Amino acid sequence: MTRAGLDHYLGRGPRPGRLFALFAVLTLLGLLLGVLLLRTGGLQPEAAPAMVWFPVFFAGPALLIHSLSVGTTWAAAAVAAGSVAAAVGGLPANTLVRMSLLAVLWASFFGFTYRTSAWSLRVVDELEASRETRARLAVAEERLRFGRDMHDVLGRNLSVIALKSELAAQLARRGADAAVDQMIEVERIARESQREMRAVLRGYRDADLFAELAGARGVLEAAGTECRVEPVDPRRMPGFSDAVGAALG
Repeated sequence: MTRAGLDHYLGRGPRPGRLFALFAVLTLLGLLLGVLLLRTGGLQPEAAPAMVWFPVFFAGPALLIHSLSVGTTWAAAAVAAGSVAAAVGGLPANTLVRMSLLAVLWASFFGFTYRTSAWSLRVVDELEASRETRARLAVAEERLRFGRDMHDVLGRNLSVIALKSELAAQLARRGADAAVDQMIEVERIARESQREMRAVLRGYRDADLFAELAGARGVLEAAGTECRVEPVDPRRMPGFSDAVGAALG
């Protein structure tokens, strides 16, 4: 019963309604059997206080399965049933009052212990789930960074290679010697792409404004567009936000 109630409290299983009803019925039958034995002489009168203590353990599972208010009501009903059974069984009134008060205290202790222990386990589960979520987010972020770097490296350099290859083909059709120079440049860019790709795979490539500007200028010049970058002292450059850094690579 405790295991089923704990699973329900932690969200690992459904509410064990039938099992709880069976638990309540068995507790009530146990009290009725005790009363019957006390009234018929099957038990000694000294056993009557046990009738008060018997349903105290009902409080713990009740507070796990139900809400705090409903569970408290069930626990109070169980303690009251035990007190009534002890009174019917012949327990003296002064002893009954004293034992009933102690039973209320012990039922409260059991219910509080069960509830707080289950709450602690739920907090631990939530912390573990948050760690797993952070780990998945870190993996997703690393994949995005890797994809962005691969796009920057291959996209820019492949654009330059395509433009220079097209230019080399046109020069070759005209019989111009400059076609050889263009193909040498294509080879150089391809080897540079290999080096940058290895750096990306090792995780050593960082976003660098001047490197990205140089790459953009290379693409524009390969397309026949004249481009000029004004020199700037890096120490006087302002810091960039994460979004700008991500856009740069």
